[in-house]
Amino acid sequence: MDPRTALQDAFAATGPAPGLADRLGLFGQFVGSWDLEVTDIDPDGTATTTAGEWHFGWALGGRAVADVWICPRRTPDGHSPGEHGLSLRFHDEALGAWRSTWLGPGRQVVRQFVARPEGDGIVLSGSFDDGDLQWTFSDITPSTFRWRNEVSLDGGRTWRLQQTFAARRAAP
Repeated sequence: MDPRTALQDAFAATGPAPGLADRLGLFGQFVGSWDLEVTDIDPDGTATTTAGEWHFGWALGGRAVADVWICPRRTPDGHSPGEHGLSLRFHDEALGAWRSTWLGPGRQVVRQFVARPEGDGIVLSGSFDDGDLQWTFSDITPSTFRWRNEVSLDGGRTWRLQQTFAARRAAP
């Protein structure tokens, strides 16, 4: 068997595990592919916008939601010179929240977050050596959502916007 196929078969799932659909719905609502408009904002306020892509799917026997973020988006031959980030998210019953780990091999970064619904959105929070981060999903509809990345260098007293995504569903 092709090793790539074996990995995909072992990793991917066709849906949530029985009995978990209600708990996995928070991130399960994003399953599918999304076209992105990614805006990076430098500390001086300079903004640069690039097209990207984001793909969500059920994983690990339907017990988790995984996603792959690519920016800039891939060319027709399947390559992108930019970041390919992977998140793995699952609901932790004991914590009463989601655990989310993001891996960014291009930047050699690993980020662990706790995610909770907040209002009509979702906030992922984490503290790291280079500051506190909040990643927020907002304005969520079946076909669009917004995402933002904010950093605090003073323990959460002030926040600076570093990045935004405007997402549009490309395929279910």
